Amino acid sequence: MKGRLCWPEVFSTTQKREESRLAQKSINEYSAKKLIAEELVKYFPDFNYHGKLAVITPETKWEEIVKENPWLKTDKLAAKPDQLFGKRGKANLLLLDASLADLKSFIEEKMGKEMIVGETKGTLNRFLVEPFIPHDKEFYVSITSDRDNDIIHFSLDGGIFVEENWDKVSHIPIPLGTDIDSFNLAEKLPDLGELGDVVVSFVKGLLQVYIDQDFAFMEINPFAVTEDKLVVPLDLKARLDDTAAFKHSDTWGNYDDPIKFPVSFGQKFSKEEEYIRSIDEQTGSSLKLTILNRDKRIWTMVAGGGASVVYADTIVDLGFGAELANYGEYSGNPSREHTELYAQTLIDLMTEKPDPKGRPKILLIGGGIANFTDVKATFAGIVSALRKSVDKLKKANVKIYVRRGGPNEKEGLKLMKDVGEEMGIPIEVYDRFTPMTRIVPLALKE
Repeated sequence: MKGRLCWPEVFSTTQKREESRLAQKSINEYSAKKLIAEELVKYFPDFNYHGKLAVITPETKWEEIVKENPWLKTDKLAAKPDQLFGKRGKANLLLLDASLADLKSFIEEKMGKEMIVGETKGTLNRFLVEPFIPHDKEFYVSITSDRDNDIIHFSLDGGIFVEENWDKVSHIPIPLGTDIDSFNLAEKLPDLGELGDVVVSFVKGLLQVYIDQDFAFMEINPFAVTEDKLVVPLDLKARLDDTAAFKHSDTWGNYDDPIKFPVSFGQKFSKEEEYIRSIDEQTGSSLKLTILNRDKRIWTMVAGGGASVVYADTIVDLGFGAELANYGEYSGNPSREHTELYAQTLIDLMTEKPDPKGRPKILLIGGGIANFTDVKATFAGIVSALRKSVDKLKKANVKIYVRRGGPNEKEGLKLMKDVGEEMGIPIEVYDRFTPMTRIVPLALKE
């Protein structure tokens, strides 16, 4: 079994928490079921999933989707929204044992409808359709992780009331590195009777997929076992550790149907976030931006998804989480031009309004030691954006702290140091011999 991604002990203490939320990204149920179905047969050969999944959006043409999925005309159907929120059954958003005509009526009634989930208002615009599976018994299984274990949570009583019956859920820690094939899982689970072998094999295989594909959370509630002892996941929620994307181009990045990380239900992007998303789609590199609060004082421009988590964690750990303005990253050796556009967007945001109390604003340009990203080229893009913004930077009282290593780092760091002296902007520059997050306490000490 492959090891889990983890950060070295030298990093901030908050990385010892059970989860690093910033590195987890939810995926649609459609994507989760496809990924699990494709990978689970490697560890559970008896998994014979039907594979019949269809997605309906406002742009869907019924004639085309029925032609692509002829089972929509012949099978009894189940449908529900697929937009990263749960309790759909309790919200009367679940269609079961339906015909194609019933499905069309359901979609016509629900599509475009506004609803409130928690405190968030959103619009229904994506539905998952699959065959309706008759069954008598529903089971619950989920997998989470802490620092030392992957943890299997299992119950004989799955379904919409599992939370109300949480005392019936078994919690089974599996120490990291355990050979699950030789682990006696059956004795840890409740009595499953004649279904024991198939359920144990299914859960063991599921854990291996969870580890191998770098899931951060997986919940199947419920799954059923048919009369033919076929396991069928009925409802599924999952999050992936998106910092592991580079490991899974063959599975997450399937060219016919790549996994996407959709926005949360009801979430709307600012014009700047939309702009960075549009640039990101133009390049094989990664450019990400989330604005947490555009009025705050601490801004980050961090190279690498993992490093972005470490920097954000360090800022929070030092007690400045309330001042963190953004979260994001640039990685994958972006071009000078794309890096300049990304940097310019950040600079425009942070200099939009000076701090009302006259306090300095901080820009942390950080990262680890790059393997192949050209530090000189990316820093040339940042320097170009800085030169175009000198008056705004001075007016907003911006101070810049830089730490980076990698190919052409000496030349890249010199560019940063020189532009600071040229423009009269305070820029402190540190190379690979300074610990990666050292610039954070240096910047925040005042």
